[in-house]
Amino acid sequence: MSQRSNHETRFRRGMVALACALATAGTMLVAAPARAQDTDSLSLHQAVTLALQNSRDVKLAQVQYNVALGEVHVAKAEFLPNLYTGSGLAYTHGFPALPGGQPPSIFELQYTEAFFNPLLKGQQHAAEDRAKSQKLELDRVKDDVTVRTASTYLELAKVRHSLELLRAEQVSGEKILQAIRDRVAANQELPIEITRTQLSAARVAESIVKLEDRGDYLESQLRDLTGVPEGQSLQVEPPDDSFTEKLATAQSESDIEEMAIQNDQSLAEAENERAAREHIFKGEKGSYWPTVDIVGQYSILSKFNNYLEFYKQFERNNINVGVQIQIPVFSAKTHANVALAKSQLSEAEVMLSNKRQQVRFDVQQKARSVREWDASREVARLDLQLAQETLQDEQAKFDQNRITVQEMEQARLDENSKWVAFLDADFARQQAQLTLLQATGQLAKVFQ
Repeated sequence: MSQRSNHETRFRRGMVALACALATAGTMLVAAPARAQDTDSLSLHQAVTLALQNSRDVKLAQVQYNVALGEVHVAKAEFLPNLYTGSGLAYTHGFPALPGGQPPSIFELQYTEAFFNPLLKGQQHAAEDRAKSQKLELDRVKDDVTVRTASTYLELAKVRHSLELLRAEQVSGEKILQAIRDRVAANQELPIEITRTQLSAARVAESIVKLEDRGDYLESQLRDLTGVPEGQSLQVEPPDDSFTEKLATAQSESDIEEMAIQNDQSLAEAENERAAREHIFKGEKGSYWPTVDIVGQYSILSKFNNYLEFYKQFERNNINVGVQIQIPVFSAKTHANVALAKSQLSEAEVMLSNKRQQVRFDVQQKARSVREWDASREVARLDLQLAQETLQDEQAKFDQNRITVQEMEQARLDENSKWVAFLDADFARQQAQLTLLQATGQLAKVFQ
């Protein structure tokens, strides 16, 4: 057998080891020692970590979550002590009063605290529920970035490996073309065979150009996700066996559905929104009841506002402490707000029911996709194994001068094509597994 480059040999052996680990027990393609990583290579785990640190989407989601927490604190502040102070002078002619009925004072200290207010309490609970949804949105964005980064990384590794195989296939094609030309010159083949071989070579060259363009795009995308600068080498490695084992899902369909119902972030957000609208509805209904506030005031009155002309006794220092109760007698606006809140709650309940059904349907589709790609990958693996065994047989025949160079290179070309098909099927299965793990809330375990 002719010797190939050391890089190609290491790649083939590494990928065969990956296929063997997931194949039927007892089946082995070839012996495969572990491939050493380059010192400047970027592992999949490192890529995901960098992407989560540098993602603009994650930063925006974090800021939005902080805003939601701030809204919760604002809503809670109504039920906490609020102390205000101020000072001012006013000229009065006649009864000493400011707009609003308060007497003018040199110094004033006011204390307010909501004690019983169903509407404000409902708005507070709704803000808390929506803050929970925003935290779920932050987690969802992180999962999206993780899947996008992992998919880009894995596809880039697949594209680069496929390019190695296609370039080797291109070399075999050139040898076949030369052998065909020799046979045509010796009147052993028809000239049309040259055109047919050239067409096959052109198709390989076309595939190489497309993969090179795709590789450039994926590299740029991975740099953007991870923040790796343009001047730094970006080397990626095929995932190891442990990563493949973490991707595997052996749960039954009913278990997968239950995990999706429990962990799906969009469904949890819909549940939080329904809870928020329920709190608002209860708060609006509570507006029919009185509200109670704890109030207090200390003021220092001025002597030049003619208080003695209107009051028998003037006290410069005044303290007022107590509760303020407001009893609603009739409010058309309250009735309208209750009706609106009730309809919004009904809307949220319907949306939640629809979302739950949609989650079940989506996770079923994702589970089916994983099963289908498992089957496709097994077919590609066996197809590759058959091509490798055929190549070994052809090599033995070639060493005994029983077949031509053309036939030998054709077997080598077939093996390369099967490798590319196996890589495509393996990557498609990995993508399907990642989306299923995200849907069932198990994605974080893969990158721990």
